[in-house]
Amino acid sequence: ADFNYGADEFDAEGNEEPKALPEGSETMPYIDESPTMSPQLSARSQESGDGVSPTPTDGLGTGGERDAGKGLEMRKLVLSGFLASEEIYINQLEALLLPMKPLKATATTSQPVLTLQQIETIFYKIQDIYEIHKEFYDSLCPKVQQWDSNVTMGHLFQKLASQLGVYKAFVDNYKIALETAEKCSHSNYQFQKISEELKVKGPKDSKESHTSVTMEALLYKPIDRVTRSTLVLHDLLKHTPADHPDYPLLQDALRISQNFLSSINEDIDPRRTAVTTPKGETRQLIKDGFLVELSEGSRKLRHVFLFTDVLLCAKLKKTAVGKHQQYDCKWYVPLADLVFPSPEESEHCPQVHVIPDHELEDMKMKISAIKSEVQKEKANKGQSRAIERLKKKMFENEFWLLLNSPAIPFRIHNRNGKSYLFLLSSDYERSEWREAIQKLQKKDLQAFVLSSVELQVLTGSCFKLRTVHNIPVTSNKDDDESPGLYGFLHVIVHSAKGFKQSANLYCTLEVDSFGYFVSKAKTRVFRDTTEPQWNEEFEIELEGSQSLRILCYEKCYDKTKLNKDNNEIVDKIMGKGQIQLDPQAVQTKNWHMDVIEMNGIKVEFSMKFTSRDMSLKRTPSKKQTGVFGVKISVVTKRERSKVPYIVRQCVEEVEKRGIEEVGIYRISGVATDIQALKAVFDANNKDILVMLSDMDINAIAGTLKLYFRELPEPLLTDRLYPAFMEGIALSDPAAKENCMMHLLRSLPDPNLITFLFLLEHLKRVAEKEPINKMSLHNLATVFGPTLLRPSEGESKAHLTLASDIWSHDVMAQVQVLLYYLQHPPISFTELKRNTLYFSTDV
Repeated sequence: ADFNYGADEFDAEGNEEPKALPEGSETMPYIDESPTMSPQLSARSQESGDGVSPTPTDGLGTGGERDAGKGLEMRKLVLSGFLASEEIYINQLEALLLPMKPLKATATTSQPVLTLQQIETIFYKIQDIYEIHKEFYDSLCPKVQQWDSNVTMGHLFQKLASQLGVYKAFVDNYKIALETAEKCSHSNYQFQKISEELKVKGPKDSKESHTSVTMEALLYKPIDRVTRSTLVLHDLLKHTPADHPDYPLLQDALRISQNFLSSINEDIDPRRTAVTTPKGETRQLIKDGFLVELSEGSRKLRHVFLFTDVLLCAKLKKTAVGKHQQYDCKWYVPLADLVFPSPEESEHCPQVHVIPDHELEDMKMKISAIKSEVQKEKANKGQSRAIERLKKKMFENEFWLLLNSPAIPFRIHNRNGKSYLFLLSSDYERSEWREAIQKLQKKDLQAFVLSSVELQVLTGSCFKLRTVHNIPVTSNKDDDESPGLYGFLHVIVHSAKGFKQSANLYCTLEVDSFGYFVSKAKTRVFRDTTEPQWNEEFEIELEGSQSLRILCYEKCYDKTKLNKDNNEIVDKIMGKGQIQLDPQAVQTKNWHMDVIEMNGIKVEFSMKFTSRDMSLKRTPSKKQTGVFGVKISVVTKRERSKVPYIVRQCVEEVEKRGIEEVGIYRISGVATDIQALKAVFDANNKDILVMLSDMDINAIAGTLKLYFRELPEPLLTDRLYPAFMEGIALSDPAAKENCMMHLLRSLPDPNLITFLFLLEHLKRVAEKEPINKMSLHNLATVFGPTLLRPSEGESKAHLTLASDIWSHDVMAQVQVLLYYLQHPPISFTELKRNTLYFSTDV
């Protein structure tokens, strides 16, 4: 079985493109590492030298698939083919290792063929890789030979995936190994003879006893192997029932393998990524991906290709059915002419028009509502046409989000005059592009101008060479791909070490949602140190997330570098790293400790995950002395107050020194600070005021949110929840006004007075929106689901899918709070006085 990636294409403006790969056209066998990877089996002629037994593809995914026997048979077929290629791979590794022993033996004599150092470089990690695969093959072979429904082999693949670190070391050394082997061949005739004809044993049942292969070809085999293993895992999962004990293990192995593949360099294989210029030089594709360009004042999705000597910006052309797809070059900059303008130089660049947060949030809610509808249609065996229509709508909405959410400027300037501006949603990504370009610029590059024919050839090669095939939106995902995690990820950033000199250091955390990455949390700056100890905990909301990124920065205090553009990040990235969020590992009640290594820096962190339905649970406090988890009526009665002391104090402190804080109530406070404040309020400690005045303002805002979240029942009560949902859905403004005011009057007095107090506070916060970027809509999004939630019984009935979290209910909860926030001031006495006029029953 050979594998290639088939996926519908969309042009740069998001219009669907017809599939157009004519018979016999070349499809490149590399792996697509975009977030929307979607391998499909395709039976092709066996051109691969790895002779894998062909896998029948008829009937895949049809009704027959549900037949357990057929699924079992398919798994055996996939495994048998893989085992045959594994045997060939082991023979290839053996052939590579064969000359190593005699070469080592001569290294210490008076006439060495190679030095020990050269041998170590060329054969680096081959022995380890051989042993890993030999053990894997010896364990898997008997299982496939005695095949039945009880056979489990997921643990073998999981173990194989866990040893990919050896491959990382091999890949990092691969280029040096090739260069060393080439140099030694030129300088030593004996070694040249050895490396040109290595004898590879044929498979047990083949007529050929040996084949001759070059050392260069064999050194490439381990790189090819990781890709092959990942594809096999994907196919095994397709034919493994979800309740089979192998399923979670294979999922885990696939996640580790994909994570590994996305982390290794894309420029390791010249044969796959090269085009030849008319002068006969090779020009390699180093990196490509989708970026948003700000062009003539509007946002356009571009496919950007970075070659060894040029950056090319293209869009997919619309093509007629049956025609080969092509890219259209929008512009290119030779790397010799490319410079990154510093913030102060970029004043002549166009200003970025940022879409208001509430519009982006609205769109996320729409997308999630459509997702829920798609799931319902599928569950009810709905018409495929209706599902397709919904999916098309979802793609359009996701495409809009992808186009409009990025706001971090990535500026590129051509020395000969023209500047270009991309917008990214993640500083991690911006840094990856910048580093890849700067690395290439270290070489001796010449400026040039491409003739129209050269440009045509280069642009024509883009379709064949690209490694990212799909626009990264979730509607491009296969149904059986992981939907990601929904809920709350708790992360403690402990410390970092490995810095060469003292600096002012901090970390940011990014997670992916809706196909792109966003920054979610930031530690405090640890001043003048080589070993920062942050020990800060954050709660990050996940919306279908699959990866966590940590970036480590050195804080810039130089006023001349601070740009007027607020989205410009001028702090220097010291290191960055990414890990896959593995549901099995993360979804335990215990903290899971981990280390990310980046540029010689090690960042230690711990994490644990709470699913959305767990976070909805409200657990009343056993003790009735504190304030958290205790009924609001009990607290106000005990304090002889109308509004709980904790609410008054937190609001007062936020209004005193946090009302102009960017992202107040949206940015996470440090969890350890929040827990300390919670303990002080619960103990009614006399030091509360001193502690409040010293505490970070985001921690105080977080304490207030936590207080409302931990109430035994939401502030707007379980009893009235269904009525609030019905009231907000009314179309007639007069009927809605009547109903919404009547519902407020139906609240117990402590709840109503506290709600009105909070309402006025949030309105004052929103008045400072130009400075703090918190609109009424943003505040409603933060507080709505906290003040108004279905009771546990109801939420169980509603919660069909974790990804329904942004669906109907949350939208309505936000709308209820927004209604009251946009309403003219409501006074308690007025409400009570009007009881007589509005006595309609709820």
